[in-house]
Amino acid sequence: MLEAGASRRGLALGVGAYTIWGLAPILWKAIDDLAAVDVAAHRVVWSLAFLIGVHTVRRSWPAFRVVATQATNLRVAALTATLIGGNWVIFLYAIETDRVVDASLGYFINPLLNVVLGVLVLRESMSRLQWVAVGWAAVGVAWLTYDLGQLPWISLSLAATFAAYGLLRKTASFESIDGLTMETMWMLAPAAALLLWRGGGDPAAVGFVSPAQTVLILLTGVITATPLLLFAAGARRIPFTTIGLLQYIAPTLQFLLGVLVYDELFDRGRLIGFVAIWVGLAIFALDLYRVTARATRRQYVPATTPERSPASSPDASSRASG
Repeated sequence: MLEAGASRRGLALGVGAYTIWGLAPILWKAIDDLAAVDVAAHRVVWSLAFLIGVHTVRRSWPAFRVVATQATNLRVAALTATLIGGNWVIFLYAIETDRVVDASLGYFINPLLNVVLGVLVLRESMSRLQWVAVGWAAVGVAWLTYDLGQLPWISLSLAATFAAYGLLRKTASFESIDGLTMETMWMLAPAAALLLWRGGGDPAAVGFVSPAQTVLILLTGVITATPLLLFAAGARRIPFTTIGLLQYIAPTLQFLLGVLVYDELFDRGRLIGFVAIWVGLAIFALDLYRVTARATRRQYVPATTPERSPASSPDASSRASG
């Protein structure tokens, strides 16, 4: 019962994390009168403020200091800060310029790009179905490039920066909250300098125009850090396959927001490209489920008892003939 309860809680935490990520464009749209770099700077400052509160409540500062004083961790965090900072700016630029659908495409592509990076960098192997899935995604991107007359650079940049970020974080030795805290600390100086420079003469230039707008800006920290903390907690309680399937919640919600709520262009040409990528994702998800189900069956195969002779078993003959 405890295991089932932990699994249900992990599922709820994972769904919560990806749902927040999927609906986050609603907040970014509410403050899209600000430049993308300004909103990204706000995310850094107020995320760090939120994380300071979390560490204080958890009394985890001593453990964080141990992690943050190791030179290797600081170097990794500097690289991941650069990647996630760039990812934030590109994503917010997509929201600002009414390209939520393009942003969602980037996160649809991301899982397949993770597999490719695993092969190229970590020397992992890919199954035939995974190669087929990546092939479908490549066809989709090629079609969109032809249809749009240019590479879908927003989608590819989001997928590439987040995949590289995920690869570095996968190989890092620190926990999610510690990593995000170090990353925001690395980005704090340029973010704060930008906001002070832009809003030094007029606070309205960086969004402080009313109490309601100020609340929305302060929420950028909560919306940035909360889903990551939920994800980290949920990932410990549910199988990897479940996580792999849950990750499609966010881009699906972003796609639906872009098409149904923000009325972005989604013509037949884009539909063809998206369908090709969706087919690749479906193949990838099925292969992931198949591999995990096979591993689960092997884990629970009853062990044979060597002390017992096959001839002494009542149904030995039936097993032999079967």
